[in-house]
Amino acid sequence: MSEVLTVPLTLPLALTLTEAAQALRDGSVTSVGLTETAVAAAERADGSLGVYLTRFVEQARAAARRADEELARGIDRGPLHGIPFGVKDTIAVADGPTTAQSLVHDRDWWAGRDAPVVARLRAAGAVITGKTTAVEFGCGLPEEDKPFPLPRNPWRTESWAGGSSSGSASGIVAGMFLAGIGSDTGGSIRMPAAFCGISGLMPTYGRVPVAGCVPLAYSLDRVGPLARSARDCAAVLGVIAGEHDGVGASFHASFDASFGDTGCGEGLDGLRVGVVREHHLPADGDPSLPGAFDEAVSVLAGLGAVPVEIRLPYWQEMITTTFVTAAGEGLAHHRTALSRHWDDYGVAARGLLATGALISGADYVQAQRVRTVAQRAVDALFADVDVIVCPTASVGAPPFAALADEAGHQDHAGVFGKIYTPYWNPLANPVLAVPMGRTGTGLPLSMQIAGPVAGEAAILRVGDAFQQHTDWHRRIPDLSAATAPHARAAMGRGEHHTHVPLQTRRPAHKCGAADTEDTTRLTRPDERGGQRTSGPSEGTATQPDAAVRVRSLLAAAGLPAGEREITGFEAAYTAQRPAVDGLFDVPAAGDARPVLRPDVTVRADDEEPA
Repeated sequence: MSEVLTVPLTLPLALTLTEAAQALRDGSVTSVGLTETAVAAAERADGSLGVYLTRFVEQARAAARRADEELARGIDRGPLHGIPFGVKDTIAVADGPTTAQSLVHDRDWWAGRDAPVVARLRAAGAVITGKTTAVEFGCGLPEEDKPFPLPRNPWRTESWAGGSSSGSASGIVAGMFLAGIGSDTGGSIRMPAAFCGISGLMPTYGRVPVAGCVPLAYSLDRVGPLARSARDCAAVLGVIAGEHDGVGASFHASFDASFGDTGCGEGLDGLRVGVVREHHLPADGDPSLPGAFDEAVSVLAGLGAVPVEIRLPYWQEMITTTFVTAAGEGLAHHRTALSRHWDDYGVAARGLLATGALISGADYVQAQRVRTVAQRAVDALFADVDVIVCPTASVGAPPFAALADEAGHQDHAGVFGKIYTPYWNPLANPVLAVPMGRTGTGLPLSMQIAGPVAGEAAILRVGDAFQQHTDWHRRIPDLSAATAPHARAAMGRGEHHTHVPLQTRRPAHKCGAADTEDTTRLTRPDERGGQRTSGPSEGTATQPDAAVRVRSLLAAAGLPAGEREITGFEAAYTAQRPAVDGLFDVPAAGDARPVLRPDVTVRADDEEPA
C-alpha cells in the first residue's frame, strides 16, 4: 500500500494485541507497519534470543498487505485481523516444515497443510510470521550440540525462556509478534509465560483441537495462546476454540467447545478466590515470592474478591500422574524410533521418553483411576470457590546450566521441582498464568489462575481485572545487549534452520511407522564413554535390585542407553518408584474407572475426514 504508516520500533513492545487491534481500526497503525516492526525486531535480536526456527518474511508481508486492503474496504475479520503471530514448531504450518526441534521427526508430516488452529488464525486474518523454537518433542532441553537455536530469555540471555513453547513466549517480549500459539502437556504454555513475564492460557481439555500438533501425551496435550495480557488470550481463544470434525468432547464431560463470553471487563465483587500456599512457597524458593503472591491476592481482594485459603487435593498424586502418563504415552509414540535412532534424539528427550519403559501397564491404568478421583475432588472444590490462585513457580527463569542432572535429563530434584504447572495437566480444568512481580534479581514471577472445567470466562475475568490494576505484563526488558548473536538464529526468507545437513545423518524415522533396519545392538561404544548394553551388567549400581530391573526393562523395550544414562535411569527409578507405588494407596481409586481419551471419533492426525 502507498499509505503505510511509520511505526516506531518500540511500538509492538508497548502494545497489547487488543490495543493493536483497536489501533488498526482507528487508523493509527497498519498491519504492514506492525509486521515490518516485527521483522525489524527479529533481524535485530533473534540472533541473540533464538526465537525462530523458520521465518516466513515475504508470506507475512503479503498477508499484512491483504489485511490492510481488506480493512480499508470495510472487511473486518475480527480482533486478530492484521496481527502478527508466531507458531510453535510442533504445530503444522503450510508455509514450512514442522521439525518438533528434532532430527528424528519426519519432515513430511503434515507438509503443506495448516493445523486447524493455524487455519483458524488465517481465516481470522492473522499474519503468521514464522515457526518458533521449542524443545525436542516438547519434552527435551536446549542442547548445544543439536542444530537448532537456543531459546534464551529476553530478561537475561544466559537464562532459559522456559519450555516447551519457548520462542512463542520470548518472541512476544522481544516484539517479534504480538501473540503466539503453544501447547501444554506439563506446563509448556504456562512455564515460558511465567519465565518471560507474559500471559499464557492452557484451555479446558478438548476446548481447542490438537490435530496437526506433534503429540507428546495424547490424553494430556492441549493447544492454547500466549500473549501480553489475559484479554489478548481471550481474543485468541475466541478464534481457535471449537470442535474439529465433530470431535469436541473432553474426558470430563461433553460441552460446546465454542467460546464467546470472555468475561473481560467485569468486576470481581463477591468472587470467591481459593488461595493455595501449601507446596508453592518452599523455603528454598525465591525470597521475593511470598510477598509478591500476597500482594497479588491483596489486589484481587481490593477489587472485591473474597480470598479463601484452601488446599489442593491429591497434590503429589497428580504430579506423579502427569509423569506416569507422559512417560507411558510418550514411549508408545516413540519406542520404535528410539530403539533405532537413539543417538539422534537429544539426551533429555530420550531420557524422559525412555522412562516410560520403567512404567508398567498397571502403573499407567492406576494413574488414570487416581486421575478420575482427583477430578471429582477438584470439581467439588469449585463448589466452594469460583477460581483458584497459586504461584506458577517458586523461582525465576533458571540459567541453562541448572536445567539438567548429571545424566543430562531434566533435573526434577532441582529447578523442575519448583515449577507447579504439572498438577493441573491430568485434570480437565483451564489455567491462566499471569505475571505478578519480580525476583530479587529482576526476573518475572507468575501466578496461576485455575477455573472449573469449561470455566475460561472466570479465569480470564480475574486475569483481566488484575492486569487493569497492575503493569507487570507491560514491563519491557532492556534489549540493547540482545544484538550480538550467541544463539543460532533462524533463516529469514521462509528457509528452515538446518545447521547440519540432515542428509548427512541417519535418515529420520517416521515415528510409529515400521522399517527394516536391523535393531540387534547388543553392545556398541557410547560417544559419552563406556559401553552400551541391551542387557543387565554387574557392578554398576549401588542398589542391585533396581539396577537389574532398570537394565532389564530398557533392554526389553530395545532402548540402547549408555552407561551414564543407565545410571541416571536407575537413580530416577529409585527416586520415583515410591510415588508411583503410592498411587495404589489411594482408597477412593479402588472402584474408579480409568480416565482415557474418549474422543467421539478417533482418527489419525494426518487422516482426512470422510
